[in-house]
Amino acid sequence: MRLGLALGYGGEPIEEVLPVVEHAERIGVDSVWSVEEYGPDAVSVLGYLAAVTDHVKLGTAVMQIPARTPAATAMAAMTLDVLSNGRFQLGLGLSVPWIVEGWHGQPYARPLRRAREYVEIVRKAVARDERVRHDGEIYQLPYRGPGSTGRARPVRSELEPLRPRIPLYLGAIGPRSVALAGEVADGWFPGMYAPEHEKALTRPLDEGIERSGRAPGDVQIAPILYVARAATVAAGRDELRPLFAHLLGAAGAGVRNTYFDVACQMGYEGAAHDIRAHLAEDRRADAAAAVPDALLDQTALAGPLPAIVDRIKAWQDSRVDTLILLSRDTELLEAAQAVL
Repeated sequence: MRLGLALGYGGEPIEEVLPVVEHAERIGVDSVWSVEEYGPDAVSVLGYLAAVTDHVKLGTAVMQIPARTPAATAMAAMTLDVLSNGRFQLGLGLSVPWIVEGWHGQPYARPLRRAREYVEIVRKAVARDERVRHDGEIYQLPYRGPGSTGRARPVRSELEPLRPRIPLYLGAIGPRSVALAGEVADGWFPGMYAPEHEKALTRPLDEGIERSGRAPGDVQIAPILYVARAATVAAGRDELRPLFAHLLGAAGAGVRNTYFDVACQMGYEGAAHDIRAHLAEDRRADAAAAVPDALLDQTALAGPLPAIVDRIKAWQDSRVDTLILLSRDTELLEAAQAVL
């Protein structure tokens, strides 16, 4: 199992982020992953890091599919791969309806169909074998729909790719999207993952892998873990409770909360319903208090350094290929790297 570092959502000054990335590279951390939500984008920082690092892999976890056309994503991926001398890994995800519609102004309709076609077009564009044509239900290249000039022709990238196939990961939580990752992607970012529930959580992934005719080892599993280093395990858990209450309890009309579903799948159905009920009444403290200790222990890292290291060891017998930590703690990174 390899170790990865996630950079987070905050857009911290690069002088704060760079020393952590440089330290991660020095101690042998396998990969660094940029994240985007509705602030800093996932691409720009990797262009900078490509110039100031030598061998650590650089990936997006994730670039939001609705934020860019497939061609724009392919262009960014090829450019970052060239800038990093073949170290780039492309992570994609569908995001969530309120960001897609509220920030990007795009409909959150038929997301799985959109993701499938998107991946297919990105693969074609990066391969550069021929001009890109796609006649799909979501995307048409060339476009011939309303408002078209009717004069467009298929296009092939002007940039010669460093590699004809860049590793492509999908972020997926619900069973159908997890199955899609198993079918079309090189890697999978789970929303929540626990070795104790691995068989159930990977079932849809394996169904997709089987449909694709590949072996389980052909799809890398790379969960991103929230980390709260604290004086005690209890204190670390308490730092994480509000975040997990939000993840599990968020509810909206016509929108399925797949984190809630995964928690139920893990056996925390009662707690998940309690958390949802508390948030519906704006009882945030009660919602946070209702997050089970066991759920936090299984899906995150919390407590003093020895406890975190012991928990990381428990992940080594899992199917996880890269354990990505959302942390700025260089001492923790050293300790984690030492046991992997």
